[in-house]
Amino acid sequence: MARYSPSIGKLVAELERLPGIGGKSAQRLAFHILGLPDEKAEALAQAILEAKRSTRLCSVCCNLTDTDPCEICASSTRDRTVLCVVESPRDVAAMERIREYRGLYHVLHGAIDPMKGVGPEGIRVKELLTRLRTEDAISEVILATNPTVEGEATAMYIARLLKPAGIRTTRIAHGLPVGGDLEYADEVTLSKAMEGRREI
Repeated sequence: MARYSPSIGKLVAELERLPGIGGKSAQRLAFHILGLPDEKAEALAQAILEAKRSTRLCSVCCNLTDTDPCEICASSTRDRTVLCVVESPRDVAAMERIREYRGLYHVLHGAIDPMKGVGPEGIRVKELLTRLRTEDAISEVILATNPTVEGEATAMYIARLLKPAGIRTTRIAHGLPVGGDLEYADEVTLSKAMEGRREI
């Protein structure tokens, strides 16, 4: 490891803890921050502290918010009959970018992962079930967990819980990405694309 002063070394080490940031990226970010004028470095530090202090979970959907209920849950223009279940707040942001889904969300904050010791009680399934019992307007639940082993297990678990309630439960489609080539797709992706085919 490169030799730094203790304060620079500490900054690099803290940045390296961020997801997706390796040693070289952490070093590059640290030196960028050190090169900022004092007011910009202080604004960055203040923005981090402010976001950390003011952000909490929405009492309705469990998304990150600084108002309770969150903007989406409080909106009168959202379709209150459809609820999209996602793994993380990042997934809500991704769904909102497409600007086509106008329903509500429920954020699980993870997926069932027995290898890491995460069972249904380790994610926000209980809150989902409570919400479905109290919000009569919901007629469809879209399971939009990630297409991983853990995401699939979570979707199947929730679907089994909802079946007796008679709520229509759907799963987002999986398959080939737009612009992708068949020859580079793996067998599972191709299989899912064939299962999800539709008439044109």
